[in-house]
Amino acid sequence: MMTTPLSTDAGVTVTVHDGVARVVFDLPGASVNTLSVARVRALDALFAELQRDVSVRAVVLLSAKKDSFIAGADIDDFVQATSIAELSAISRDGQGALDRLADGRLPVIAAIHGVCLGGGLEAVLACHWRIGTDHPKTTFALPEVQLGIVPGGGGTQRLPRLIGLTPALDMILIGKTVRAKKALQLGLIDELVHPAILERVAMGRAREFAAGTRTRSRSTGHGDAKSFLLEENPIGRALVFRQAREKTLEKTKGHYPAPLAALECVQAGYADGVAAGLAAESRQFGILGAGDVSQQLVSIFFAQTALKKDTGLPDGERAAPLPVRKLGILGAGFMGAGIASVAAPAGTLVRVKDTDWTRLARGFGAVRGVLRERLKRKQVTRQQFDDLMSRVSGSTDYAGFADCDLVIEAVFEDLAVKQQVVRELEAAAPRAIIASNTSTIPITHIAQAAAHPERVIGMHFFSPVHKLPLLEVIVHEGTSAETIATAVAYGRELGKTVIVVRDGAGFYVNRILSPYINEAGHLLDAGARIEEIDRALVDFGFPVGPITLIDEVGIDIAGKSGPIMAEAFGARLQPSPVLSRVVQSGRTGRKGQRGFYRYDSAGKKGAADDTIYGMTAHGTSARVSLPAEQIVDRTVLPMLNEAVRCLEDGIIRSPRDGDIGAVFGIGFPPFRGGPFRMIDALGATTVVERLRALDAQFPGRYTPAPLLVAHATERVPFHASHTADAGRARQGS
Repeated sequence: MMTTPLSTDAGVTVTVHDGVARVVFDLPGASVNTLSVARVRALDALFAELQRDVSVRAVVLLSAKKDSFIAGADIDDFVQATSIAELSAISRDGQGALDRLADGRLPVIAAIHGVCLGGGLEAVLACHWRIGTDHPKTTFALPEVQLGIVPGGGGTQRLPRLIGLTPALDMILIGKTVRAKKALQLGLIDELVHPAILERVAMGRAREFAAGTRTRSRSTGHGDAKSFLLEENPIGRALVFRQAREKTLEKTKGHYPAPLAALECVQAGYADGVAAGLAAESRQFGILGAGDVSQQLVSIFFAQTALKKDTGLPDGERAAPLPVRKLGILGAGFMGAGIASVAAPAGTLVRVKDTDWTRLARGFGAVRGVLRERLKRKQVTRQQFDDLMSRVSGSTDYAGFADCDLVIEAVFEDLAVKQQVVRELEAAAPRAIIASNTSTIPITHIAQAAAHPERVIGMHFFSPVHKLPLLEVIVHEGTSAETIATAVAYGRELGKTVIVVRDGAGFYVNRILSPYINEAGHLLDAGARIEEIDRALVDFGFPVGPITLIDEVGIDIAGKSGPIMAEAFGARLQPSPVLSRVVQSGRTGRKGQRGFYRYDSAGKKGAADDTIYGMTAHGTSARVSLPAEQIVDRTVLPMLNEAVRCLEDGIIRSPRDGDIGAVFGIGFPPFRGGPFRMIDALGATTVVERLRALDAQFPGRYTPAPLLVAHATERVPFHASHTADAGRARQGS
């Protein structure tokens, strides 16, 4: 047996026995393996050496990381490379290394357990036999489009030829994740085994290759016959490509260039050969990587990475989070059930309380519906589904709450009710941290009812809880460090992106949402059409327009927050007259099948309800047409301004948190990076000028924040650079 450490930096160890080289990737000091430019070159050199060694007849590629094979490329390389030429060269180098791996004399068997993403999957595609583990953690994806780039290591060429065009486009154009069983069906992997025997099977296959008793994998996809016939002729492929393009444009609305560029790369390979496809791939990798959209998406990636390591405590302060083994939830409504549906899969026992068994039954039904969807998508087995449901129990009193570590109240949005709940909980669950899911009421006011206010905190989830990734942890002056650390750590256990904000009316997300919604109402009062307002903001990049958002959230709920924000911040955040009138009319939005839009009995949205126009200050159904740019300026600029005021007031700790809160909390367009990134892109001077012009028309509503004016005067951006973000992400600051 021979043992050859490649290098400490590359994190690869090679052992050779009976003609089979066992190559183990284990990047030092990292939880996952990633492929940097330097590591790709080192691995290329290693495989060149193995190819020259006549005693080696096969290779097995393994990872020593827990539940992770290779998690993709090292994004730091893309941040450091600033030009199109540098980025294109990175792609070409990677393509060349994988071509040499694929075309070499040695058969390479990939033994895959855990996530296999991006460049890791491209490396696997260049191998000659692929074995995956039958485990929930073993997944495959090419998520590059989510960072605004295309796969750069030959993925746009190898994947379609391996599994077929249609399933490959799903993975390449939208970053679809494929689980191990589906990967086997598609032909992405050749075998599926239990994790305990992965290495043994892989070594056995390598010996078969070495002996010449097994041939290399040449799968052309395991799709259905109809798809195969459609894709195997030029006319059929043209149809597939046209449909993919139309679907992509419908989904991205032209804001995200990467999916269309990836489609171009795949088409080039089919039309002019693999070499042409690879050339297109490296060219687009460079163009996109140096572009604004990718840079904004990468900034979000680094911000998320940094937040995963953030304790939520001020610099220099330390506290160990308490374990949350049992969670209490007060209220089995939409929010309470939503929280339970993400807590049970996190391994937590959940005890839910509501006023009667009918409400509890509805709540349990909602939890079951969310978990059943996971069963339907084969994310859990039937046994696991039953186990998850068994973790959730309920009661109409506080029985079962005494041993709760954390209790989240999601009761009626009324201060007196919430204060009464706090008093009851301190008696029923004496050692529990008490968290409020309030969306607007200051936590300081709720904590005034507590004997131990240091154990009271806000945990503001967003609806639907199982889909929206943000969690605002709201801290009042008396909250203890241990309570903060526990809430942040548990939020991450639930899979949430957590930002810590200081207490105040509306906190951060709802506070910046308030002027956006209010100004949409003012536009209605000025005579704009409902659909016109929504269309302008969807075209800007929001997932839905502000009027649709009010209907989705609930007009009654939106109506409660308006007066609270106006009381706290005055005329600047005063709701428009039409919003107040619609609230008073009793409409509740989609849930009541009556809002700004019409809804059928199933809740499907129809046309705008023209009778709303009679409630506007304009007072007539005759409408005026406003330019989309004006609608965007009047709604988005005050949101940006309010975000800066939140930073100025200390509500958020940094522009990073402000951007993440907006993107993941209200769907601020990711390709714009968030409010602070957008200000930097436009220039603070430009934003101030446009706000002042609007403030001259509508005094008091658009007055630029002093901090924004200071940044404009000094010409200082809110974010220093993407490189600095990368450094902070690595340090976990």
